[in-house]
Amino acid sequence: MNTPLIALLLLAAAPPAQKAKELAAHKEWEELYLAFAAADPASYPEAQRPSVAAPLLKGCEALLAEDAVMAYSLGERAVAFQQTAGGLRCVARSALKTDQRAAAEEALKKGLANFPKDGAFALELGRLQLLDKDHAGALATLQQVPAKSKEAAEAKKLMQQARSQVSEEGAARREAERLEQRMNGEPGPGDTRQAKATAGGDIRPAGLSYESGVGKDGMRVRQNSRFAIRYFNSDRDFGQRAEYEGKVVSALDEAYDFTQRTLGRARSRQLNVVLYTRDEFATHMGARYAAAVAGLYSEDAIRMNDAAELTQATKATLVHEYVHAAVDEISPRGGGALPRWFNEGLAEYIEWRYLGLDGPPRYLRDVMRARAKQGALPKLSDMDSQAPITMSQPEIAYGTSAMAVRELVRLGGQEKLLDFIEKAGRADSFQEALKATYEKDFAGLDQAVRAALSGR
Repeated sequence: MNTPLIALLLLAAAPPAQKAKELAAHKEWEELYLAFAAADPASYPEAQRPSVAAPLLKGCEALLAEDAVMAYSLGERAVAFQQTAGGLRCVARSALKTDQRAAAEEALKKGLANFPKDGAFALELGRLQLLDKDHAGALATLQQVPAKSKEAAEAKKLMQQARSQVSEEGAARREAERLEQRMNGEPGPGDTRQAKATAGGDIRPAGLSYESGVGKDGMRVRQNSRFAIRYFNSDRDFGQRAEYEGKVVSALDEAYDFTQRTLGRARSRQLNVVLYTRDEFATHMGARYAAAVAGLYSEDAIRMNDAAELTQATKATLVHEYVHAAVDEISPRGGGALPRWFNEGLAEYIEWRYLGLDGPPRYLRDVMRARAKQGALPKLSDMDSQAPITMSQPEIAYGTSAMAVRELVRLGGQEKLLDFIEKAGRADSFQEALKATYEKDFAGLDQAVRAALSGR
């Protein structure tokens, strides 16, 4: 779970709105953030919320150049109290400065939806899409810049660039389609030959080169020895595979390589990857679940929610779910035989590492630190069989689980952790295996997490 969920933070006694103005007047930005980090906007009368949001935004703008991390934290809080165009712009700018690409895109998309007359949102979002080589998406976004806005001239230049690239990509995509049809024995335009008999049968590639065909289930599949990629709706496959599937393949290979390096082992058996739109995912997994997760590993397959684009957050989700798939193979009785906190915590910790972090993001660390001081972090024993996502504050539960795994890595490194996964997968008691390997039970590991958060 990469997106900050401020509503899940521990609610403290709400400081008076006037305090925000006073702290901002003295430029006490860190004190301002700490004072309102856990405050619930809903506990303030609606008329008072702007008087809290404005000082927080002022701090975000003041710190953009010198402390982008704190600027982002202040901006995020400002938007929580009042979603203004200025607040969303500051969140987007500070998020980009701190390499939080997904958060920046989310802020820009919200700004575009809520403040369509402000050309900055469409311009900056289009610029990001161009950097991602999503030229068609960039063109559609840039066309939303108002013609009379101050950003219109720059948008026009970028649209010309996007149009040129879209035209080139269309020609390349058609040629790729033609070549792939020839390689697969499929009839091309004007070709009356029948497709080769691979249709309806399984392709069993021995190497890492991807091959295309139709599986026993009638769905078109693109696979190598590591991955078998399918769209949930096979009708979408033909229109997108030349460009989009290449991005999927690249992201999957990156997940494989990163897990191999970080955990010390990747999955050896082929893994199914099913790509859903958000509506498809909601229909089959439930709307509530679809709103809460970006993807999941289930029934020997990674199932990606809203796979229409591959952002940094989506790729981080792929890493997270790939770790589950690897653990399912490493553990002798499968990942389901391990405690839920350990399975999710390991995936979350490696996701942090993929995002360049060695611990929770700053906003989450601050809240977890406050919870630790109050003795209010979730206990590992409570998450032995209960999934972190079902806890009352899921983001804190995930963070606590990942911190526990981080402590195990600190105590023995990745090789010892791999040995432990195999031993624990055979053991009758996970906690006894934990004691034998790391000389800690659940309570001892809880204490290690609290100590790590306090800096001791």
